[in-house]
Amino acid sequence: MKGTPMNLTLNNGVEMPALGFGVFQTPPDETRTAVTSALEAGYRHIDTAAAYGNERQVGEAAAGSGVFLETKIWISDYGYDETLHGFDKSAGKLGVDQIDLLILHQALPSDFDRTLAAYRALETLLADGRVRAIGVSNFMVEHLTALLDVSTVVPAVNQIEVHPYFQQREVQEFGAAHGILTQAWAPIGGITFYRDSGHTSTLDDPVIGEIARAHGRTPAQVMLRWHLQQGRSAIPKSVRPQRIAENFAVFDFELTAEQLTAIDGLDTGKRGGPEPTDITLATFGREIPEA
Repeated sequence: MKGTPMNLTLNNGVEMPALGFGVFQTPPDETRTAVTSALEAGYRHIDTAAAYGNERQVGEAAAGSGVFLETKIWISDYGYDETLHGFDKSAGKLGVDQIDLLILHQALPSDFDRTLAAYRALETLLADGRVRAIGVSNFMVEHLTALLDVSTVVPAVNQIEVHPYFQQREVQEFGAAHGILTQAWAPIGGITFYRDSGHTSTLDDPVIGEIARAHGRTPAQVMLRWHLQQGRSAIPKSVRPQRIAENFAVFDFELTAEQLTAIDGLDTGKRGGPEPTDITLATFGREIPEA
């Protein structure tokens, strides 16, 4: 029994598969194979970004499959006209006329006016039907508050670092109160073991391990189930076909309330990714190639 994959309804009525497949740090030459494996495993939602350098390979692998495609505009392409052109670059590489979900990759606190202009461009793309939904990524409460003060469209999603060791409950709760879906990147704590974050690996956590044994599942499957049962979208990544399939096989079991609470209790409050205030064009700017 595989169970029925879950969909989530965004705040504008668009349906999105709850579990997406991520390709962050997947080299372009491996991306096509990884996405093909994901489609074979049952994924119908692929998440990429202009800054990943692999949109073209995602588009090639997903061509004709009808999957939900999500990508992100990088900070170097913020500004109204620049972001409209950023859409053209991403759509060209993905090989589509319409992108299902287009989001801003980071807030740019040092030039937030440029961030707001980029979001206005997303609103234009939405109104023109070139994208089906728009959102943000790595926005904290202060960024969301400033955005909501001037925007006409509430972001459909905020994709942020969420895993058992870093849960960002304040950001999640603010999003929920405003109809913004939390989408988890590094949902199985990948950032805890491919980056020097000061964390030990979530995959080795004894609490998660005990829950996994109780269900005859892997720690990764338990963590993904935790996200889904709490109403989040999650974007796991892997390049290994067996892991890709394993991570999708999470729709036929359920964690108990006590197990969910036990995982909630693992939060360290310690971020694995970069601090949002550290994101500047000087340190993180890079040119995004044309389509």
